[in-house]
Order: sequence, then C-alpha cells, then structure tokens
Amino acid sequence: MLQYLKYVHGSFNAAMMVLFFYQGSLGLRIRRARRTKGPFPMAAVRRHRRNGPILKTLGVVGFLLGLVLVLVDTGRVFEFPLHLFTGLTIVVLLISTNLVSRKIKGPASPLRTPHFVLGICILSLYVFQSFLGLRNLW
Repeated sequence: MLQYLKYVHGSFNAAMMVLFFYQGSLGLRIRRARRTKGPFPMAAVRRHRRNGPILKTLGVVGFLLGLVLVLVDTGRVFEFPLHLFTGLTIVVLLISTNLVSRKIKGPASPLRTPHFVLGICILSLYVFQSFLGLRNLW
C-alpha cells in the first residue's frame, strides 16, 4: 500500500507543478500587459488571484502528506534530506509569495517584482523537486 501512496504523492505533486506553471503563465501575461500598457487581461487577473491561495494550500498539503508518508514508511524524517529541504523551501516560498501578494496595491507597487522573483524560484524548485522525487522512487 505504501508503495502505491508514493506514486499518488508524486502524481499529485506533478499535477501541482503543472498548475503552478499555468499560474505563472497567467502572471506573465498580466505582467506583460501591465508593462507594455496593452489591453489588460482581467480574466487572467481574476484567475490568478483566485487560484493563488488555493494552489498555495494544496502545495503545503502535498508537502505535509509526503512528510507523513516518509514517517510511516521509514520512521525517519531525514530519509531523503535534499527532497525534504527542497520541499520545505517551496513551502516557505509559497507562503512568502502569498504574503507579498496580499500587500500589492495599485499598478506601480514595488512588491510586484519580488512576487515575480518568488514565483520563478518556486517554479525552478518544483522542477528540481520532481527530479529528486523520481530518484527517490528507485
């Protein structure tokens, strides 16, 4: 049963990675429109704002379920230390991004760039985390 749960955990987080890349594409579309003063994509803004907190929560849940899975399987939190700390870093960045986004007010907010940079870091770490997770399955 635990072996199957490992695949469920990996599949869930792979889907989360795809959803975060979609969220990033919405953010880039909004950022480009804002910088070029082009037509503003209000539908993308609504989706980006609606999905962000949901994805953050699901990302944290994916981390916690992976942590529980390792504890039940091996009894040791540090069984896969690089995977653990990369996941923990993603969680910290997700929460930080959410906190920063709440403080963004107005089109010229100086917090838009940190929000963008945190998002890029999250996406990069998700790709790295996926490779670590695949390596841990074997």
